[in-house]
Amino acid sequence: MRCLGPAVGAALLLAAAAARADDLAPFNAAMEDVAAHHRVALGYLRTENRDLALVEIDQMKDAWGAFAERFGGSRPAPFRDNKLYVTMLVDVPTRIVTAMIMVNFGRPDIARNALQAIREEIAAVRRASGIEVLADCVLDANAAMDALFVYRDAPDWGQPATASDIAAKADGYGAAVKRCDGMASASLRADAEFRRLVDGVATSLAFVPQAIAARDGDMLHRVIVELRSFDNLLAFRYG
Repeated sequence: MRCLGPAVGAALLLAAAAARADDLAPFNAAMEDVAAHHRVALGYLRTENRDLALVEIDQMKDAWGAFAERFGGSRPAPFRDNKLYVTMLVDVPTRIVTAMIMVNFGRPDIARNALQAIREEIAAVRRASGIEVLADCVLDANAAMDALFVYRDAPDWGQPATASDIAAKADGYGAAVKRCDGMASASLRADAEFRRLVDGVATSLAFVPQAIAARDGDMLHRVIVELRSFDNLLAFRYG
């Protein structure tokens, strides 16, 4: 059997990758429809606008129903052997209903937890199939910001490990956001709002070493609060 030349082999790999992307395009579009309502619902819950949060959660429920009808029994190839997929099909609608009930019961905190669990589970399902989208990277960035946020108030500069830990967590958040920037499409990277958030994170992080060197808790507080604002907007728009 004759071996394929390097150019032919590369062309076949590119064709396979293109076919795989085409196969996932409707799946990703249906999932993004769910995620769009999910993001807005979380935003409304964060600002305690319960009525509008309920509207978005209800629309999310409908979007998930459409997704499950199309892809519940007929999965794209990368998900066919994914054992987490069936669990997701059961968990997500249950958590959506839980979120709606908790909003009506006046417990937006539990509703937020239910929606956040959906976000994490969907990311885990994709990653178990070797797939990652920008929203999953933003999820990682949010987790890195949570780790840095513990230093928002009065860090104990007397502890030897405090300064190095703050620096490491700031570097971790910066690396996560930089990775998301690299994952974004060319059009999104050129988008003014996306650039404002990503570049804003980089600008704010540049002040962290200054705050550490000066042992300036007030400066660190202001920087971390500003970073949290950027982080919330990244989640609201792209998470």
